[in-house]
Amino acid sequence: MSNNPINSPEQSLAQPTVKKKSGFRRFLRILLLLLLIGLALFFYFRYFFVFGEGSKAGELNFFVKKGYVFKTYEGRVIQTGYNSKVPGSIQSNEFEFSVVNERVAQQLMSNSGAFMELHYKEYLGALPWRGMSKYVVDSVISVQKINKAETPLP
Repeated sequence: MSNNPINSPEQSLAQPTVKKKSGFRRFLRILLLLLLIGLALFFYFRYFFVFGEGSKAGELNFFVKKGYVFKTYEGRVIQTGYNSKVPGSIQSNEFEFSVVNERVAQQLMSNSGAFMELHYKEYLGALPWRGMSKYVVDSVISVQKINKAETPLP
C-alpha cells in the first residue's frame, strides 16, 4: 500500500467536494434584485416624487373630511375667469385638492367661501391615505373674506 494521500480512501471521504455554483441561480438572484430596485424606483417616482409646486387662488367652494377607510380632507377652489374648450360654452375653472396637514385643514374649514391663495404640491399619483387628488395643499398663503350682500329669504 502506498502512502500517497491522493489515493487514500480516508482522504477522499474527508475532503468535501466543491460544487460549482449554478450560473442560472445567480442570474435569477440578479434579475430579482433588479426587479425589486426597478419596482421601488417606480413607486417612489409615481407616489412620492414631487412633480410640481405652485399656487392657485380662488373662492373656496367646499372643504370636507371623507372616506371609507382613510378619512382624508378634500376641497375645491373655484378660480376666477372662464375657460372653455368648446367654442360658445362657458366653463369655470375648478381646482380640486387634498390636504394632509391637520393645521391647514382646520384653517380651510373655518374659511369656507373666502377668497384664498393656496400653495400645493403635485404628485404623479394619489395615495389613499394622502387623499383622492394628486394635488396636495400644504399651506395657505392668504385669506380674504368676501363681502357679499345678504339677500333676505322669502
